[in-house]
Amino acid sequence: MEFRRIGNIPPYVFAVVDSLKMEERRRGEDVIDLGFGNPDIPSPDIAVEKLCEAARNSKNHRYSSSRGIPKLRKAITDLYARNFGVDLDPEREAIVTIGAKEGLAHLMWVLAEPGDGVIVPSPSYPIHLFAPNLAGARVTQVELGPHVEDFFVALQQAYERSWPRARAIITSFPHNPTTYSVDKGFFERLVEFAKKNDVFLVHDFAYADIYFDGYRPPSLLEVPGAKDVGVELYTLTKSFSMPGWRVGFVLGNPEMIAALQKLKSYLDYGTFQPIQIASIVTMNEAPDYPKVVRDLYKVRRDVLCDGLERIAWSGVERPKGTMFVWAPIPEQYRHLGSVEFSVRLVKQAKVAVSPGVGFGPEGDGFVRFALVENEQRIGQGLRGIKRAFDANLALP
Repeated sequence: MEFRRIGNIPPYVFAVVDSLKMEERRRGEDVIDLGFGNPDIPSPDIAVEKLCEAARNSKNHRYSSSRGIPKLRKAITDLYARNFGVDLDPEREAIVTIGAKEGLAHLMWVLAEPGDGVIVPSPSYPIHLFAPNLAGARVTQVELGPHVEDFFVALQQAYERSWPRARAIITSFPHNPTTYSVDKGFFERLVEFAKKNDVFLVHDFAYADIYFDGYRPPSLLEVPGAKDVGVELYTLTKSFSMPGWRVGFVLGNPEMIAALQKLKSYLDYGTFQPIQIASIVTMNEAPDYPKVVRDLYKVRRDVLCDGLERIAWSGVERPKGTMFVWAPIPEQYRHLGSVEFSVRLVKQAKVAVSPGVGFGPEGDGFVRFALVENEQRIGQGLRGIKRAFDANLALP
């Protein structure tokens, strides 16, 4: 049988490592899973309590609104005013999505169609690469990595080389998987460029609140005039450790918001209303919870990076943001490629990581560690890696 839209989507390479991990666990092996970026930190107690309370009210069992209930849109615009000094109209400049992935995928449906071009960094989180593809757009990938001196210049050059000229640019900083971070000046240049060339900007701000060492990531919307050309996605997934709740937002340009709202009105009735109610209370009454989450990730980051340094895994930069560590494969194992190297880590070190090629071809010399195990488990994983390196991981 032949199916439409999915023909250009490659097999999910992460499934190779995940399948092997499950096989090892069925054999009784204790595999430390630092691959899938699935937050393990509990959601705020107040969110759980309010969810239970709201779910007991039968009035909340009915269809909700695809754009999100008004108080939830007000809660997110209040959060942006507090945290970023950005004023947003909850009626015209905010819409609730069923997580950021749903928001981005459907946003691409209204921004691009077959024949349009979209610029995306590579490597990148897979939905950034494939949401435009699913909309039928031609994707131009721009290399992002430690050796790229000025990513804005690289974007600019890619735009000039691309045909058709890009209709939209997708960015996400702090970046998954590379952890690359930018300052406000980057967004100022990007907004100016977008206005000059009539380009839509889409910034996925998934790691808005996960930052370290005095760095604080800027919002695209902090730049004057950004709302004229762009939107930003924000989610409770990482900031409030609420991944399974699927609560995201698209914020900014009112015309882009209205277009997405029109499409979503045909596709869904929004997130279960008790989840929306719990999210309102969480943002309003537990505004400091992201700091609790951030502090835990910092401890884990330091344990992992210190441990990698001790076992002579060189070249690993300590990230300023995200819940990941992007590590170049040690030189003696680089010939294996990221998939085979990751497979051998599972088999010989009992540690699962994400192969870099799963984020795009530019990632094949790297693996991504997710900080989703506690310090003791990370330490156990490091000991397993050391044993595997001592035994020469490259041997069959």
